[in-house]
Amino acid sequence: MTAADPHGHEQHGELVVVTGMTGAGRSTAAKELEDLGYYVVDNMPPSLLRDVVRLVDESRGIQQPVAVVVDVRSGSFFETLQANLAQRGTGRHATLVFLEATDDVLVRRQEAARRPHPLQGTGRLLDGLHREREVLAELRSDADLVIDTTALNVHQLTDRIADAFGTPDTRRLKVTVTSFGFKYGIPVDADFVADMRFLPNPFWIPELRNGTGKDVEVSDYVMSQPGAAEFLDGYVPVLEGVAAGYLREGKRFMTVAIGCTGGKHRSVAMTEEIVRRLGATGFEARATHRDLGRE
Repeated sequence: MTAADPHGHEQHGELVVVTGMTGAGRSTAAKELEDLGYYVVDNMPPSLLRDVVRLVDESRGIQQPVAVVVDVRSGSFFETLQANLAQRGTGRHATLVFLEATDDVLVRRQEAARRPHPLQGTGRLLDGLHREREVLAELRSDADLVIDTTALNVHQLTDRIADAFGTPDTRRLKVTVTSFGFKYGIPVDADFVADMRFLPNPFWIPELRNGTGKDVEVSDYVMSQPGAAEFLDGYVPVLEGVAAGYLREGKRFMTVAIGCTGGKHRSVAMTEEIVRRLGATGFEARATHRDLGRE
């Protein structure tokens, strides 16, 4: 189908730039983007970004979506990448995706692959990871979408990429609301974090202990507690206002993390209700539950 703007002109395809930590899943993301119909260029020097897009425009047409993978091997070219994206010289809407994971997980993945880190030199693998984080710190802060792959397998990562880029209407803001347990750590890819530990814990109610926030009995208990409705009535409009601002600024992804002690009862119930309310006002929102079933 030919995409066109209101004046009948063809629209340019998407440009997705994938970067992030070594071992965080860049190759998996690139493969999924290729399966989604993107023209993918791996390990591309950022200085060639505009040239690559121009060649794709000439050979495949301006509607062909393009994805490029840039990693730390490109070295000082990262400043060039930022300049290219800032100048928007490609004529395409660019989305910068940053993949990361915790050091211990990255070390295990690299050791399993029996590959040294490109910045390791004569030091340890961990030394290379620390140098890489320093090099990529500014890019991470500029990223439109940060995906923490620490707890994701290959299939879950491909699902995240497909959710983000696999629909025709890629210009809609996508809101992901995820529940989590504070005892397992705060999600590092969250734009906003809310703490549900101000509500009574259903864990201490014997008949609710083995349930989850998806169960009607648990959800009703959580929502009936003093402060629950007030929190939702105040917090959801804030998210709606921020989401509208994100769209005005060209951002199309927002991640909201809702936490409780174990990520089983309160945070799950609140996550489901926040997604329901956002969906009712027209936002494309989905719920995920990072730690549900972990106990």
